Amino acid sequence: MAAKKSDQALVGEWREMLALHARTLAELDRALDPHGLGASDFEVLDVLAEAAAGGGGACLRVQEIASRVHLSQSALSRLVARLERDALVRRAMCSEDRRGVRVELTDAGRARHAEAGPVQRAVLSRMLNPPETEPVRN
Repeated sequence: MAAKKSDQALVGEWREMLALHARTLAELDRALDPHGLGASDFEVLDVLAEAAAGGGGACLRVQEIASRVHLSQSALSRLVARLERDALVRRAMCSEDRRGVRVELTDAGRARHAEAGPVQRAVLSRMLNPPETEPVRN
């Protein structure tokens, strides 16, 4: 019986985590919409901005981005194509491997990331660090 309760508690925690993830993504999509971005769009811009700021180069291979944003290769390819149409990123063939594609932020992409970054961070702070509730006093 103890194992059953432990399994139920584990599944309950998992479902709470999924619910928090879903609520947070929905809130991010809503908050980023005025900036012309969704949560996944911003995440790709954020990963590219971090790579450029970290001295790891101004661009990343699509496979590197996919591993960081947890999207399938095909979903990420469609997202990158949309960001490229919006002139937020630029794609180019890898010089060391002609089969690979590198992605980098454009000036417009850096500006959009800088504009939307505080919005995204505020949503994350609000959703992932809710204020402590004070105990009820009698």
